Parts: sequence; structure tokens; C-alpha cells
Amino acid sequence: MPEWLLIGARSILFAGVLFAITKLIGKKQISELSFFEYVSGITIGSIAGEIIMGLDNHWASGIFSILIFGLVTLFADILSLKSKSFRDFFEGKGTIFIKDGKILEDNLKKERYSIDDLSSLLRQKNVFKTADVEFAVLEPRGDLSIMLKKENQPLTPKDLQLNLPQEKEPQTVIMDGKILNDPLAESGKTRKWLYMEIEKLGLTIDNIFLGQINSYGELTVDIFDDSLKVPAPQQRPLLMAMIKKCAADLEVFSLQTDSKKAQQMYEKNTLKLNQIIQKLSPYLK
Repeated sequence: MPEWLLIGARSILFAGVLFAITKLIGKKQISELSFFEYVSGITIGSIAGEIIMGLDNHWASGIFSILIFGLVTLFADILSLKSKSFRDFFEGKGTIFIKDGKILEDNLKKERYSIDDLSSLLRQKNVFKTADVEFAVLEPRGDLSIMLKKENQPLTPKDLQLNLPQEKEPQTVIMDGKILNDPLAESGKTRKWLYMEIEKLGLTIDNIFLGQINSYGELTVDIFDDSLKVPAPQQRPLLMAMIKKCAADLEVFSLQTDSKKAQQMYEKNTLKLNQIIQKLSPYLK
């Protein structure tokens, strides 16, 4: 067999073996690596490379070595879930860099980080002044987690005592011009409803690259032709406008009537509608 064909066959074989080992170890291996997982990954890759290019044709020995390293990594992950001391030893512990607004120089030296390294990590978090940081810790994975000082933290609706609607994950019901039945059923909508909404937008199913149903039950779409502008959903603004119009009409009726009893009724219901508008305004924007 020609050498190039042999190398190609080995490459395909070990691509499958490495894929199987990676699936066995789990997503953690390809997302955030601990020191142990980093070493195991390099070793497994090196063994595969040596076998593909030669290693005296000992394929079985190479596969066995890769399997051993994969299983050791898997067992280490399982053991780290059960034992904190084991997890601290193999994955490491976080190192505090800033505490009570003060930089801990000794901890920086311990991890061999310079002030430039710390500043770079802070800038990646959109923080450009260390004086704005109350607490910062270097995680075992190498990420920097920070907590800003109270006066530098962004305002939230809770700080302003605003009631906002609860958001749910959008359901992708159209992809590449095809309807996805499971997400459509999950959203509680039917194909008839979907076709009606698409017709309202002046589109066809084939025009839509991506279609999603949001937590309000509205269909939002992205179409293949980027030069076309798709109108935004108008159900909520129209409903709010209708309620406001009813409140305004009741107020006009209260001014036009000569009956005190009717005037009181109109004013009472106008007040109720205004209270409803105030409660619904976060939901009907």
C-alpha cells in the first residue's frame, strides 16, 4: 500500500478514535480545561500524531494508550465531583487579586502575573480603572471574575423598582426555509397560525432564513434577501394604543355628560383603565 494512502487511512481511523474519546470525556474537555485535562489532551494528541506518521505500525498500542489517558481523565472528572480536596489539588483554587478595592501584590507574584496582565484581564471585562473594582479573583480556568464597587455597578430594573415581564427562550420554528415541528409544538402554535403570520408580513416560507417565536407569542423573522426590510410585530403597541384610546374616550364622555351619576361612572372607569395601562406598559412596549 502506498505510504500516502496508509497515512490517510491512519488519519481517518484516529480521527474517529479521538472523536469517540472526546465524546466519552464530555463537553468539559473542549470548553474549559483544568491543568490535568490540558496535559491529557496534549498527550493524547501527541500519541495520535506519532501513530499516524509511524510508531513502527503499533496501532493497537497507540489506541490502548489513548484509551487509558481518556479513561483516566474521565475518572478524574468523576472523582473531582465527589471530593473537594481532590478537585482543589487537580483543578486548583481561585486566587484573589483584588480585595476590598486593594490589589494583592503577593498573590499576583504567586501566580506570576504582572500589573499589565491584570489590567489586560480587567479590560476584557470592560473595566479600565482598578479603582472601580471591589473584588477580583483569578479562576482555576484562567478567567478573571470581578465584582464592581456598588457605585459603579449598572442600574437594574430591580434598583428602579420596575416590574418587567419574564422572558422565556425563543423557539426557532423556521430554519433555512423549513418549518421545525417540535419547536412549533413547544410554543403552542400551529402551522395554520404560522402561515397566517408569514402572510401578514408579506412573505412566503421560502423567503425566511430564520424564524423565531418570542415569549410574547410573536413571530420575528430574518429573510434571505437583506435588502428587504421586515416590519416589526405590532400587536402589543396596537393593543396599548387601543386601551389608551378607550381611556381617553371615557374621559371625554365624562366631560360631555350632564348626569352626575354617569360622570362619576366614566371617571371611575377612566381611573381603572389608567391603572391597567400603568401595569401593562412594561409588557406592551
